[in-house]
Parts: sequence; structure tokens; C-alpha cells
Amino acid sequence: MFTFIGIAIVFIATLVGYIMHHGQIGVLIQINEFIILGGAAIGSFLAANGMKNVSAAIKAVMGLLKPDPYTKVAYLEVLKMMFQLFNVARKDGLLGLEQHVENPETSEIIKQYPTFLHNHHAVAFFCDTMKVILTGAVGPHDLSEMMEIDLETAHAEAKVPIDAVQTVGDAMPGFGIVAAVLGVIITMGKIGGEAAAIGQSVAAALVGTFLGILLAYGVFAPMARAMDLRLKAEGSYMNCIRFALFSFARGESPITCVEFARRNVEPSVRPGFAEMEQHVKAA
Repeated sequence: MFTFIGIAIVFIATLVGYIMHHGQIGVLIQINEFIILGGAAIGSFLAANGMKNVSAAIKAVMGLLKPDPYTKVAYLEVLKMMFQLFNVARKDGLLGLEQHVENPETSEIIKQYPTFLHNHHAVAFFCDTMKVILTGAVGPHDLSEMMEIDLETAHAEAKVPIDAVQTVGDAMPGFGIVAAVLGVIITMGKIGGEAAAIGQSVAAALVGTFLGILLAYGVFAPMARAMDLRLKAEGSYMNCIRFALFSFARGESPITCVEFARRNVEPSVRPGFAEMEQHVKAA
């Protein structure tokens, strides 16, 4: 949400400053420039990424309207959930976990934590890894490598929409120059006419350059940066689960497993040890 608030501030500040210099808003409304910039941006976006990645990029941009789900509360929830499941394994053996990881939606433990349950990637990663542990056929270090490959593959796929938005943003100043050059070509045909008409034509041509630069650094760059930060937050959340599972595979106690996970959380949202201990014991 704050991404779009910031973009709105960029446009408002730019227009207010322009008006304070006695600029006319009507001069900036050049439909032909909008068509050139918008069409070139959409066309290059489709040409470079295809519909699959375009849809993923749109979904990722719309996701910025939602608050960051990876808060301290979310981390406390996943730590509590894993602590409970690891305790089940300690009391009932690994087979006691089978009903929880086979059908997480109906698990009496997992369904208590909707933040985790609604994160389909996290649920699949956790449950699939637990199923591998239940087989007993993979050692802890091989399991760690397997989880690392899983997360790296998912991260690479999630990075594509970010790169797509950033690439379009990098191209916008170039498209603005194209629009300006076309306007200059039209202006050259008016040489010898009235000075006022030539000035208006030049002003219309420069609108393309103005919009290209403004959209590049005021819209696309902030959105790509916000998407990248959201992806890093997701990566931290997934690594939190990963280290807990690795510790569990090595046979550590439940509290040790979740402590390994807690240490991987970014300090800004990391719960303290006493806070975590209080929550997991209450659970």
C-alpha cells in the first residue's frame, strides 16, 4: 500500500511544482504521447516476457496493495506450529506426523495458524520435506541440499516478474526519447510558420521525454524495489522453516529446532527468545 502512496506523492509533488511555476496542465495532456509510451511499454513487456510472466508480474504488483504478511506475529505463528508438530513426533514417533503433513488443511494443529496455511508455497515446502523425513531414506545434509535447491528454484521463478517490471522501467526514458524525436520531426515540418505553433509543437514533443523519465524513476523503479523487498521477506520466512526442518532431521529437541529457525529471522521482526519460549510453551 505504501508503494502506491509514495507513487501518488511523486505525481502530486511534480504537478504542484509545475503549477507553481505557472505551468498549464492542459499542455501535459498529449494523447499521442500517451499512446506512443503506453503502446511501446506494453508491447515490449509482452515481447520480452510472454503472457505467463506478464500475468505473474501483474499479480505481484497487485500484491503490493496488501500489507507485508511476514511480520513478527507470522513468525511466532510458524514457530509455534513447528514446535507443536515436533513435539508430536517426540511423543508419538514420526508416524504421528503423517496425518498432519498428508492433509494440512484438516490438521488440528496446522489449521490453527491461517497465516501459514494460506501460504501455499510454505505449506507445500514444509509438508513435502516432512514426508521425505518420514521415509527415513535421506540424511540430514542431503535433505539440507534438497531444501536449498527447492528454495533457489522458487526464488528464481519469483524473481522473473521483478526483472520484467524493472526492464520496462529502464526502457521508459528511451521510449520517451522516441516520442520526443517523433514530435521534433513533426515540428520541423512547421518551420517557417508561426512561432507560437512551433513552440506548442516542441512542448508537446518534450512531454514524451518528461513522462518517460517520470514513469521510469517515479513508478516502475519503486514498484520493482518494493517487489524485491517482498521477495526477500518471503525468502527469510522460508529459510526460517528450512533451518527448523534441518535441525529436526538431525534429531534436535523441539525447542532447539525452533531456536535455529528464530535465529534466521531478520532482527527487525525477530521475536526474542523469552517471547518465543513463552508462546511455544503456551501452545
